[in-house]
Amino acid sequence: MIPSSKLLGRSSAAFELARAIVKAAPTDASVLIVGESGTGKEVVARTVHSRSKRADAPFIAINCGAITPSLAESELFGHEKGAFTGAVSRSLGCFERAHTGTLFLDEVTEMPMSIQIQLLRVLETGTFHRVGGTELVKVDVRIIAATNRDLEQTVKGGRMRSDLLYRLAVFPIKVPPLRERKTDIAYLANRFLEQLAEQEGVKKTLTRAAITHLQQYNWPGNIRELKNTITRAYILAEGNEIHIPPMRPFFRDTMPIRQSDRLRIPVGTSIAAAERSLILATLDHYEGDKKRSALALGISVKTLQNRLDQIQSEPGATASRTAPESATSSA
Repeated sequence: MIPSSKLLGRSSAAFELARAIVKAAPTDASVLIVGESGTGKEVVARTVHSRSKRADAPFIAINCGAITPSLAESELFGHEKGAFTGAVSRSLGCFERAHTGTLFLDEVTEMPMSIQIQLLRVLETGTFHRVGGTELVKVDVRIIAATNRDLEQTVKGGRMRSDLLYRLAVFPIKVPPLRERKTDIAYLANRFLEQLAEQEGVKKTLTRAAITHLQQYNWPGNIRELKNTITRAYILAEGNEIHIPPMRPFFRDTMPIRQSDRLRIPVGTSIAAAERSLILATLDHYEGDKKRSALALGISVKTLQNRLDQIQSEPGATASRTAPESATSSA
């Protein structure tokens, strides 16, 4: 298996990332890794851990967006026997299992607000109570967190406490998307091929044209998408040479996406869809105040009302109203 540190790349951006890891690793400072879905945030977290003085201790990872609010407290802090229905025995949470090691909180901005308050206290005191318990548990854990969201907008939107963010981001690390370091594509593709050759016992190579096509693609799914593409091409290759044709996305995102007080409109969006989303997002931003919304849009209240009437009469009008509320996700 190829060490995770070799999967960072060889571009100047990758070297800056490696430099940040080397600086952060020997310390006990909390690290916040920020990057798009699929950029390898967990690889970075594991590399920080492997280079730290805690390398021989546990590395425990939890996806904060995958646990329900009702179970989040138990998952993080554990519970005592009888604490709730189904608690037939004591269970240790992530903090205790990561004792003396590293706890990786992936997608930390998805953590329920009530748990954020408790997490802040643990970071300040190093102590907590298991659910249903009275014993004060003390742990020695280094926290590494990650998110694919815009931090400023996440705080402004009320999804995350600013004081918790400051505690987590003692040492922030930004992971650049693959489209901003295309010189790494061939290097990373060959590293993935090395892994596959080791697993399957058959060495295969990319043709020059395949590498060119890989470098011409924008990789919305980043390194995760690249790895999946290489794996699929390796499996489909009939000989020892891998041919990859010019690539296109599986789907084209041409719907405007609302991100707190901003609206992202992809190239290729129709003028009608862009106008509809801008009107609805502005109206929502001003809490339904048509006069302020019209002023911000540079149109009269009457024109705004006419546009709203048109939107309301469109097929799927309900969906149109809710579409701008969705925000970008991860990998």
